[in-house]
Amino acid sequence: MEVDADVSFSDTEDAPPAFDLDHEDIPAGVHPMELLLSEDTYNFRELEVGDNIEGVIVGMREGEVLVDIGSKSEGVIPARDLDRVDPEVRANLKVGDTIYIQVVRPEGREGHAWLSLSRALQEYDWKRAEELMESQDVFEGEVGGYNKGGVIVFIGKARGFVPASQLVSVEGRRQRDNDERFADVVGKMLQLKVIEIDRSRNRLILSERQAMRDWRRVQKEKLLSDLRVGDVRRGVISSIASFGAFVDLGGADGLIHLTEMSWGRVQHPNEVVNIGDEVSVKIISVDRDRRRIGLSLRQLQPEPWTVVHEHYAVGQLVEAEITRLTSFGAFARVDGKIEGLVHISELSDQRITHPKEVVHDGQKLTLRIIKIDPDKRRMGLSLKSADEERYAVVDWAAEDADAEGNEGPTAMGEAMAAAEAAAEQLAEIAEAPEAVDAEAPEAVDSTED
Repeated sequence: MEVDADVSFSDTEDAPPAFDLDHEDIPAGVHPMELLLSEDTYNFRELEVGDNIEGVIVGMREGEVLVDIGSKSEGVIPARDLDRVDPEVRANLKVGDTIYIQVVRPEGREGHAWLSLSRALQEYDWKRAEELMESQDVFEGEVGGYNKGGVIVFIGKARGFVPASQLVSVEGRRQRDNDERFADVVGKMLQLKVIEIDRSRNRLILSERQAMRDWRRVQKEKLLSDLRVGDVRRGVISSIASFGAFVDLGGADGLIHLTEMSWGRVQHPNEVVNIGDEVSVKIISVDRDRRRIGLSLRQLQPEPWTVVHEHYAVGQLVEAEITRLTSFGAFARVDGKIEGLVHISELSDQRITHPKEVVHDGQKLTLRIIKIDPDKRRMGLSLKSADEERYAVVDWAAEDADAEGNEGPTAMGEAMAAAEAAAEQLAEIAEAPEAVDAEAPEAVDSTED
């Protein structure tokens, strides 16, 4: 074959761009073909087992996914690997998606690299766990299983373990020494922190205890900034001590002091509340510097002396408990609410020198009310008058009406009138300086005890 010697590519307008001999970017002494082969278009990625790389889905066939990974041929994610991926993730895969995969074999059948999406996702989840460990952020995880030592929580594909010692939401169940003690925790969401991670041993330890401590600290800061004295909040009794009860207000505890449990005298908080009770409380103090919240139960109830006449009347028999003895009489708590005084002269018809001759602390008696003074917060009680017939109500009905239809006095009315007259006489005796010790008026005031 003859070649026309006049044919050349010296004319740059006719020369192919890739072979432009006059191109100013071509270094001196470098052949254009060498330059062409050195361009990125012809550079292929060198793959190694375990590489985590990025690729683009270019096709799907027979349950497999073809991925462009920048190699001389596409990589393949086999069907058995896709079966290990969450169905929701698998269903959302489509051509054009950019995904992260791990190289299982650099070159498999037909020259394709074998890839794993499940391993790449697990690697991603371990990296997320490492980030959580570094940041110490609190995250929410679902309990997916359990064994005798604790519960299992997955961070994606990474298997985390929460030891029993790091659980707080199942405090009571931890005391049961059996294999099924955590069975009812499966499916519940827990607040957690990563406290230990070791990839080489596939070890990922989580803690609910530390997460709740941090979470409650944040919640308490928020509550302290939001609470105002006088607010009424709902809460749950979380613990009880001899000096009061703690109430969980939703992330922070406030204290109901023993003196704020009830208007009556309370020896121990469990007389009023139990752990787990849901209560309404009034905010009575907020100390943001010391991070303390003061609460009250009694201030949400009517002060007993303001409504005393709605429940009690002179002449009425009441159940009471002797609370303390003094030289001038015995104090008794009526219906667990109001404390009254049984003067020494009202303990017995016989002359006595001290109340202990007749009654003792803790004794429960039926007493009669002989005086009520809400302004001075005093109630006079009598033991010796409890059985007197002049106080007995024998007929609650009205007497026969007279000829004009006016009803006569009832037996109750006569008894009450007699009781009031007797009470006035007793009051004069009780208020005499020679009859009552100077401490008595103050001691009757239940709010000062």
